[in-house]
Amino acid sequence: MPNLVFLSLTITICLSIFHTNFHVQSLTSSSDIQALKAFKASIKPSSIPPSSCISSWNFTVDPCSLPRRIYFLCGFTCTTDSKHINQITLDPATYSGTLTPLVSQFTQLITLDLSDNNFFGSIPSSISSLSNLKTLTLRSNFFSGSIPLSITKLKSLESIDFSHNTLSGSIPNSMNSLTTIRRIDFSFNKLTGSIPKLPPNLLELAIKNNSLSGPLQKTTFDGSTELAVVELSENSLTGTIESWFLLLPSLQQVNLANNSFTGIQISKPAHGGGSNLVALNLGFNRIQGYAPSNLAAYPLLSFLSIRYNSLRGNIPLEYGQIKSIKKLFLDGNFFVGNPPPGLLAAGATVSGSLGDNCLQGCPVSSELCTPAQKPSSVCKRA
Repeated sequence: MPNLVFLSLTITICLSIFHTNFHVQSLTSSSDIQALKAFKASIKPSSIPPSSCISSWNFTVDPCSLPRRIYFLCGFTCTTDSKHINQITLDPATYSGTLTPLVSQFTQLITLDLSDNNFFGSIPSSISSLSNLKTLTLRSNFFSGSIPLSITKLKSLESIDFSHNTLSGSIPNSMNSLTTIRRIDFSFNKLTGSIPKLPPNLLELAIKNNSLSGPLQKTTFDGSTELAVVELSENSLTGTIESWFLLLPSLQQVNLANNSFTGIQISKPAHGGGSNLVALNLGFNRIQGYAPSNLAAYPLLSFLSIRYNSLRGNIPLEYGQIKSIKKLFLDGNFFVGNPPPGLLAAGATVSGSLGDNCLQGCPVSSELCTPAQKPSSVCKRA
């Protein structure tokens, strides 16, 4: 009899421990569960592969319960207390559907990453409720409509990537209110208008392959003391690239190729101030006049392209004296005279092209002089 009493007591204690553990590990808030259900319901069932993360989302168990051996295997993570979902990072499984407005109920969400899928429709304005969101990545989907003004309320945001979608309209004017943001990528969309004033702590700006227009305004970049990378190629930007732009204190890489710029002004960096500029691509614009010799004063410049513009006159001798230069593309202009000796000297390590100009003394035996120069008849008409 004592043994039976002991066994009964042991079973009772074990059941009590199991019951307690179940409740400790099943604390996901009801609003998060509701939002997760809505998130899955907004995706077409036929687009959910059997082996994908979302296919394992089975709401017969608590989403944040542990261990996850069969259900809720991936696609999100939970806070340490298992009460809230703090990251949604989907696998690239060709999910097709919309982003539910109930995403706003993930109040502790830090990361939302739906990249490389087939989501479509508009970005819900309710996303502004995600006050803790730091990373917002919707790259490579089919989102359309405008960028919601409400994203400017995401005061914790550090990175936003809407690239490779079909977003249209203008960029919200109040983007500069995002004081914590470090990276913006709106490339490969259908955005129009000018570039608004940038956030003060931005490191990287990429808005390639859109339909942006107008000149680069100094007011846009005022206070951009940490901006290191600017990618604005393949737009419809116009006017003159003024000297203040390349003197932004942290600028390292600039790509303004394939626009409609017509002029460029280059000033030397301030005495003793130097410059961090490493790469400058101004190719395939409509820049006229003479090549700016002051580019030789940028001590770290390694890549320079001003190919296929309408530049004329001599190639500045200073271009043959830039010790840091590794790649130089001046082809497709109307340069005359002889190339700077330093570019063709024995032991020179510069690659690129001086071809398709009107140069004399550019030997066809040099790879730097290919393709061939323009016919003299074309050069005479220039």
